[in-house]
Amino acid sequence: QVQLVESGGGLVQAGGSLRLSCAASGRTFSNYAMGWFRQAPGKEREFVARTSRSGLSTYYTDSVKGRFAISRDNAKDTVYLQMNSLKPEDTAVYYCAADRNYDASVYNYWGQGTQVTVSS
Repeated sequence: QVQLVESGGGLVQAGGSLRLSCAASGRTFSNYAMGWFRQAPGKEREFVARTSRSGLSTYYTDSVKGRFAISRDNAKDTVYLQMNSLKPEDTAVYYCAADRNYDASVYNYWGQGTQVTVSS
């Protein structure tokens, strides 16, 4: 089992920045690709970004390209999501997830989520 705990959410004005963190425990962190997802009120959960086990490969959904950056520190068992130029439409609960497969369509392990609210 992999346990994931997100932190760093909060309320920010449009144009501002936040950095989310996701601390992992339970298994060897570097064996898992990591992803960030989000779910806005009344909407389905959507993919935001992912990073490979080493962190050398990353991928983003189009709506966050150039504004968000995913990174990981395998020595600290933590993955990050740096969010810049935030927009009201980025408001959602953000979840981190882990899976052994970088291209996984369904992730095996999930955190509890952290709320991000962007005011206009």
